[in-house]
Amino acid sequence: MEVAKLAKQEDVQPTDADQAATEPAKDPTAKDIKKPVDKAATAEDTNEAEAKVTELTAQLAAMEDKFLRGQAEIANIQQRNQKETASLMKYDGQQLAHDIVPELDNLERALQAPVEDDAAKQLQHGVQMVYDHLQAALKQNNVTEIDALNQPFDPTLHQAVQTTPVSDGQTADTVVSVLQKGYMLKDRVLRPAMVVVAQ
Repeated sequence: MEVAKLAKQEDVQPTDADQAATEPAKDPTAKDIKKPVDKAATAEDTNEAEAKVTELTAQLAAMEDKFLRGQAEIANIQQRNQKETASLMKYDGQQLAHDIVPELDNLERALQAPVEDDAAKQLQHGVQMVYDHLQAALKQNNVTEIDALNQPFDPTLHQAVQTTPVSDGQTADTVVSVLQKGYMLKDRVLRPAMVVVAQ
C-alpha cells in the first residue's frame, strides 16, 4: 500500500500554477530594448576627459616644478645660513681685536720713550706688562702679527707707503722697513702692515 502511494507521488507533475507561484512575476510592459549607442556623444565625452587629464597633468607638473624650486631655495638658504654662522664663529671677536690693535701701537710708542728716573722706569715696566698681557690675549684668540720685515712684498698683507732704491744686500720688491705693524685674525687680515719697499 505504501509502495502504491509512493508511485502515485512520483507520477504527480507540477502544474503551470505551481510554476507561476515559484517564478518571479514579469512586468508585462517591460521590454528588453537596447538603446542605440550615440558614437558622436561618446567620442565627445572621451575628448573632454582626455583634455581634462591633459590639463590636470600640466597643473600637476607646474605644482611639482614649484615644489622642487621651493625645496631648492630652502636648501640654498640653509647652506647660506650655515656658511654665515660658520664665518661668524670663525671670526668671532674681530671687531674687538680691530679696536684693540691701535692701542697696542700707543703702548709701543710709550715703551719707546726714553726714561731716566726710577719712577718713569716703574711706569714703563707697568706699561710693558699691559702690552705683554694684551699681546698674549690676542694670540690666544688667534690674532697674530704679520711678519713683514725682509719679506717679499705681498699686497694682500702689506701696504706700501714708501719705496726706496735697492741698496747692497737687499732684494727688489722686499720690505726693508715696517712703519706700522699689521695683524691677522686666523686667515683674515685685520690691518695690513704699512711698509717701505725696496725697488
